[in-house]
Formats: sequence, C-alpha cells, structure tokens
Amino acid sequence: MPTPAAEVGFRVHPVSAHGAEDVVVVPSGPHEGAVYTGTADGGIWRVGHDGASVERVADTGGRPLGIELDPDGRLLVCDARRGLLRVDPATGGVEAVLDSVAGTRMVFCNNAAIADDGTVWFSDSSTRYGIDRWKDDFVQVTRTGRLLRLDTDGTVHVVLDGLAFANGVALAADGSFVVVAETGARTLVRWWITGERAGTRDFLATDLVGYPDNIARGSDGLIWVSIASPRDPVVELVQKAPVVVRRQVTRIPETLQPKPKRTVRVQAFDVTGRVVHDLDVDTPDYHMVTGVREHAGRVWLGSLEEPGVAVLDVPAP
Repeated sequence: MPTPAAEVGFRVHPVSAHGAEDVVVVPSGPHEGAVYTGTADGGIWRVGHDGASVERVADTGGRPLGIELDPDGRLLVCDARRGLLRVDPATGGVEAVLDSVAGTRMVFCNNAAIADDGTVWFSDSSTRYGIDRWKDDFVQVTRTGRLLRLDTDGTVHVVLDGLAFANGVALAADGSFVVVAETGARTLVRWWITGERAGTRDFLATDLVGYPDNIARGSDGLIWVSIASPRDPVVELVQKAPVVVRRQVTRIPETLQPKPKRTVRVQAFDVTGRVVHDLDVDTPDYHMVTGVREHAGRVWLGSLEEPGVAVLDVPAP
C-alpha cells in the first residue's frame, strides 16, 4: 500500500516552468544540498536545499533531460534536442559536447553517468522518434535505444543497442558495471566494465513494478530507480501485437491513447539486484516521477509533467 505523504516528509518545491524532468544534488561547496533541474522551456534551475531559493541559471535552447555534475562544478546535460552539453551555472554558458554518433545526429539523448576518470556513459532512447513522439517509440517497441560511451579523448562507442527505450544510466560505486534502464521492457540492463565478466551483459533487475525512467547511484551506494508509471496490462498487450497494430495505436487521437497512471514511486537496488527500498507515496500533489537522486538520507524527485521538484525522507530500515 502507498505510504501517506506526511509519513515520509513529502514536499514539493515549485519552479516557474513545466517539466522539471531530472535532478542532481550538489554534494559540497557554497551551494551544498542545492538541486539542479531542467525544464521543458530549456531552463536550468537551481533550487535551494530547503526550497527557499529558486534561480534560473542557464538556458540550453533545447529540452534538458538527464543532468549530472562534472568534477569541475559544471553540469553535463543530456538535451533531447541538442545532444550532450556542458553548462556553467556560474556564468550561464552552454558548450556543445556531442550531437552526432558516426555521422548521424542523435534524436533523443536522455540520461548519463560520469565515471571517476571522466568517461561519460549515456543513453540515446531512440533513433526513430524524438521526445515529442516518445509514446510512439514506447508503444511500438522499436528497440532502437542505445547505451553509448564518450571517452575523454572524444571517441564515441556504441556499447549496447537494440534496447527498448533506453533511459536512465548509473554506475556502480566501484566502477565495475554500468546500468541502463529499458523503459519499454521494464528492466535494468547491466554491462560489466571490469572483472571476469567485463564486456558482457546481464540484468540487475527484470519485471519491474512499473516503467523505469531516470536512475542514479545515491550517496548510499544504491541504484535508485524512478518508476514513472505502474505496469499497464493494456499497454503491454499492445506492445505484443503485430507492428501494424502498434503503429495504428499511436495514430489514434491523444485522448484515446494509453496514458501513464498517476503515481509517486521510486525503488533502490543493491549490486545483487535486491530491492532495498520501495517508496510508494500517496499524494495528489505530484505524479510521473522521472528523476531520482538520493543524498544524505533524502530523496529528490523530478517529473516530466510537474512544474517543480519534490523531496522525501528515506525511512529508517
């Protein structure tokens, strides 16, 4: 059963724009505890640790999704329209990093994780549909999603392809593996970077309770997963239908298409795939959680559909 919002200290901090999709927490320095997020109008926002201050610090000119902190204090932003960007929140400067792979422009750069050596692991959700038609890819199950690696010398590698809407990306604390969420398949795919299994894939988790979006390693070392919507039997029935049927479903009026169910839910997994936390919050004030970041016992949330970020306390074990 969902937990009443008051029991986990759930609260929402508004920003003055729609769709604060992902979140990242500043771990130290003058803005320690503050949260960065990106909104549908291209804005990058800094929200104070208590929500008392909200400041627009940059504009990507696109649609920022996944957001990470570089060691130098800049932000690495996955912009669905512009590709990988670096943003300096101190000056508002925006630097293009990567918009194409093997000469072909990305259409849906989504989420990333930065290794200790500066290597960037990131997802490209689809090679057919961009963010404005994300439902088309999700329902049609094009399996054109990819996990990519950007080396420090600028070389790009396609590590995994054929993914069902590649989404959130997270690295193990020891750098031994990287995980990418498959939203369309409700799985967490793991790619081994080091050790005896290096260069192979398996699953950290399968048959999730809903459709995962962004994921992130928390300060507790766990892999936190946002569940944007519970599993929908109708959607999954459509996904298994012939291709022609799947395409027709995405052409019917928007009001008749399957919709994400309202929910606020995140889960946390250890390196064995065990569920350590399952936070299912009963609240009418927020929905469609697409970003998650645990820091110092609190969990920050972002949403593709909400004009603000939310935060809750991790219950004691």
